[in-house]
Parts: sequence; C-alpha cells; structure tokens
Amino acid sequence: MEYISKTLDFHVKEPSVISFGKFDGLHRGHEFLMEKQIEQSNLHGYKRIIFTFDIPPKSEVLGVESKVIITNDEKEYVFEKSGIDYLIECPFVPQVMTMEADAFVRWIVKSLNVKCIIVGDDFRFGHNRAGDHRLLSAMAGELGYELIVVDKIKDGDRDISSTYIREEIAAGHIKKANELLGYPFFIKGRVVHGRALGRTIGIPTVNLSVPHDKLLPPKGVYMSRVLVRDNWYLGVTNIGCKPTIEGKNPIGAETYIIDFGQDVYGQDIMVELHKFVRPEMKFDSIEALKSQMSADINYTINYAGSHTF
Repeated sequence: MEYISKTLDFHVKEPSVISFGKFDGLHRGHEFLMEKQIEQSNLHGYKRIIFTFDIPPKSEVLGVESKVIITNDEKEYVFEKSGIDYLIECPFVPQVMTMEADAFVRWIVKSLNVKCIIVGDDFRFGHNRAGDHRLLSAMAGELGYELIVVDKIKDGDRDISSTYIREEIAAGHIKKANELLGYPFFIKGRVVHGRALGRTIGIPTVNLSVPHDKLLPPKGVYMSRVLVRDNWYLGVTNIGCKPTIEGKNPIGAETYIIDFGQDVYGQDIMVELHKFVRPEMKFDSIEALKSQMSADINYTINYAGSHTF
C-alpha cells in the first residue's frame, strides 16, 4: 500500500475505484463499502483508493478536539492489512475546507484517474457540506465515472456508525463495541518506561503510550490480547491512572502479558480489549494491589480456557 499524506499534490495514473470518509473505527459499515471496492477492482482491474482527512473535519470547523476510535497510525495499519492500494490522508487546510463541492469532485477524479466512486448514502462533502451522492450522480456522465451508493448497515433498528460505537465504548460496553466494529477494539502504540512497580512485586507490566486523541473506555481492568512481534499473548490491561501509586499519573494503558518475560521497551505493540473485568480501584497497600492483580490474572486465564475470543 502506498500511503500519501501531508500534501495536496497527489496523483494516480492507473484507473481507480475510490471511497471517501472519516473511516473512524473502520466498522462493519465501512467493511461492506470496502467489499464493494474489491468487487469493482476484481471486475475491472481498478486500483483501490481510500481518501480521508488528516484530522476530523468537525475538529477544525468547530474548533474542538474529537477523540477517535482509531488513530491515523492505527488506520494505516488496518488499511494495509485489508489490501488497499492507496491511502490518501489529505490535509484539511483552508484551501480544501472552502472548496466548492463540484470543484472537489473534478479535482479528485482528474488527479486520481477515478473510474468508480463508492460512498454511503449519507456522505457529504465540499464547502458547507453542500455535496452529496445526488451531486456525484449528476456529474458522473460528464466526468466518466460510475457511482455506487451503499445503504447503511443496521444493528436492529439503528445504523452502525462511528457515533454509535463511540457511545458503546464510552459506556464501557466493550463486547458490544467489538460486535459493531467487526473486530476487537485495540490500542496500538510504543512501550514506554513506567515506575517498574509491577516488576518489584513479581507482576511485570508494559506501559503503552496512548495518543492524546485516542478514545478510551472507562477506567478499569479488561481482559486483553497482545500482539508482540507477530505473536499473540493473553493479557490483563488496566485503563486508568494507577490510583494506588502516589503522585499524579496520566491516564494510560498498562498490561500484564501472561506467559511472557521479554523486554519490549521502545517497541510497538497492539493491545486488543475483549471483556470488562472490574472498575479501577484504589487499594490500601501494595500487597492488596498485588493480591487483586493475581486474582484478575487467574480470572482471565480461567475465562479464556472456556471461551473463544
């Protein structure tokens, strides 16, 4: 996959099929859209392009920071695994913000040799979000591309959307969020040094550097799986601020990796969250903390032995 970012000067020579969007979460609705891309690619030999922005447009327009289900780095990782040929992360700069919808379409179709556009029925684009699938349909004949509009995938009577998934994550319903995503919610980042308390009590943990814009579930302990150097391990992850430890601790992700004793400082790992175990707690002593951590580990091992996840 070719990853193009930090530039408005992008070009693709080969005929392409393109989809637009924030793609936050890359959930089951996005998966359906990407399946349509694969169909067109197999049928016509088109290169597959995903076009997104480097920041959520709402953040720039409203001047507020939006927490994301999946960061840009995580998004690149998932798209590469899915077989996309080009991931274009367009800077959301004033030149793009103020571009009229029809001008945006002409720019993209010409620059990326677009022969097919696939979008959801709620897709909006251009200055003041004036463009939609109706405009794309009206311009298709003139610019020579095919338009495919896909309906929303539903969960019961509700559309599967990033907003819906954010609500479930924020409420701590991690299993439901994973169902809507179509894969486990994960945090990808670099292992950093902590206070090494776990090592001193015989339960060494790894501390993950969490990007500031990453949406996290409520503080607490979660059953997890950890990817280290292409190998998966069972884990117990605490999302929180280590209230038992004195001092001000920033919120982060700390994981005990079961049956693992390697040094991974400075390396990138991925932690999937699968099941909420208990809320974060402050203990009266380090011994009490150690006892509870041991109980959490035993619970995780026993649960994993009788469940598939």
